Amino acid sequence: MSTPSAWRKSSYSGGGQGDACIEIAHRHPLIAIRDSKAPERARLTFPVDAFTTFVEALKEPAKEL
Repeated sequence: MSTPSAWRKSSYSGGGQGDACIEIAHRHPLIAIRDSKAPERARLTFPVDAFTTFVEALKEPAKEL
């Protein structure tokens, strides 16, 4: 997963160098996440289903407690 073409950066990555974000790579059955400012450091990996659930939850409106 370390090849540059495998990693995708968000189109919302900010100005300048565009390095103020995370990058993701999909390698079935996992999604890997890394810091775009330090790509050689540790990566987090998640099962695809868990990552999809997480992203969908982020899209939901905030619920009041």
